[in-house]
Amino acid sequence: MSSRRFGSQSLVRLLGHWQQASSRTPLWRQLADALRLLILDGRLALNTRLPGERELAAALDVSRTTISSALAHLREEGYLESRQGSGSRAILPDSRAVPTLSTASAALDLSTAALNAGPEIHQAYAHALTALTPNLALTGYDQLGLPALREAIAARYTARGLPTRADEVMVVNGAVSGFALILRMMTGPGDRVVVDHPTYPLAIAAIQGALCRPVGVSLPETGWDTDGFAATLAQTAPRLAYLMPDFHNPTGRCMDAATRQTITHIAAQTRTTLIVDETMVDLWFDAPPPPPLAAFNPEAAVITLGSAGKSFWGGLRLGWIRASSRTIATLAQTRDTLDLGSPVLEQLATLWLIENSETFLPARRKMLAERRDRCGQMLREHFPEWRFQEAEGGLSYWIELPGMLATQLAARAETTGIIMGTGTRFGLSGAFDRYLRMPFSLKPPELEEALLRIKPLWLALNRSTLPVKRSLV
Repeated sequence: MSSRRFGSQSLVRLLGHWQQASSRTPLWRQLADALRLLILDGRLALNTRLPGERELAAALDVSRTTISSALAHLREEGYLESRQGSGSRAILPDSRAVPTLSTASAALDLSTAALNAGPEIHQAYAHALTALTPNLALTGYDQLGLPALREAIAARYTARGLPTRADEVMVVNGAVSGFALILRMMTGPGDRVVVDHPTYPLAIAAIQGALCRPVGVSLPETGWDTDGFAATLAQTAPRLAYLMPDFHNPTGRCMDAATRQTITHIAAQTRTTLIVDETMVDLWFDAPPPPPLAAFNPEAAVITLGSAGKSFWGGLRLGWIRASSRTIATLAQTRDTLDLGSPVLEQLATLWLIENSETFLPARRKMLAERRDRCGQMLREHFPEWRFQEAEGGLSYWIELPGMLATQLAARAETTGIIMGTGTRFGLSGAFDRYLRMPFSLKPPELEEALLRIKPLWLALNRSTLPVKRSLV
């Protein structure tokens, strides 16, 4: 199998602040732990070839002995494979599968923000099976989606303040798949795509997978930086801008109506197409979000992504695109090169869930709000140095640590069977190493068990990194 080479500077950026100068852990072991974490959370793709030892030692400003010891340790553990003349490439031990939700469930997984299926999912599939019979007389290939489902999705947008017809909706295999389809249609290699910074990791991966360049606009402490957004569009002339205004992942904040008006005005003026990800739109706690961005300025080109994954269940693997009928028709032609449509049974199940959502979504939101509050209490009790703001919706907290310690903490936690979501996953070029995303979607007892196991790791790490205070005599 062919492998691609990872540049030393790119690897340095991904590693972030891996080195603990005052720690008793040998430097080679710290490096091995940080590299293992990159492999496990997917930031260092499997089969990627690492730089040579001499080059890596120079880039990290450590001895070659440190590098060779770290790589040798990872080879022994089964995370690297080395061949004479071709360097080392990232692999997983034979005893470990590629990290997925199913394999992560064996550990305590704090890297995934999602809920298990509720009883309504079984009801939806039971109903879908009874509704499947008329569809068996058809081929099952439909690039746009079942008409009844597209009508139901359109009706939801209309009820939220964005008049929509069924021919302005396409059903796809999840929001990320829809985003990849849009990138395939609208971008080419080297095009720039503006994103919030931080942002959703799989959006970054989709942009880079399309050979485009993500350009970040930093989020301020609250809200969005509309001036920075306008300046970035003017300076970089991006092909697209990708935003998550509804309970943004990972920060949990919601864009207010005035900001939506400003953002769409900027997009219309610069003729920049906005890709708006509404994956979290149903997961509000105190009040529903404002109308969709596309409702604020008819002159702005806005393509909206929706998903059944967070609102209902990730296993449905179903999403949708809302855009002008002309854009939908063009997307259907582009989709010919990717797939032939979405599964009919899942579409029928999603249709039932949409039609009956008000019978179970309020209870789902109430449960999440209670878990958010309980998670906040536990974090304040066990980790008083961690700073976070109350999430307005969604599934997680965005936590600021007192130093660049996220990678180091996650590396230590992984050795004890806890998988953590470091801030660097949500940033460009290794940014946000002082942040963690902490999901509150877990059941409180499971979350508390994870936090209690992390606590001594944090205390030891914090003691080894904080400067020693000298008293004046």
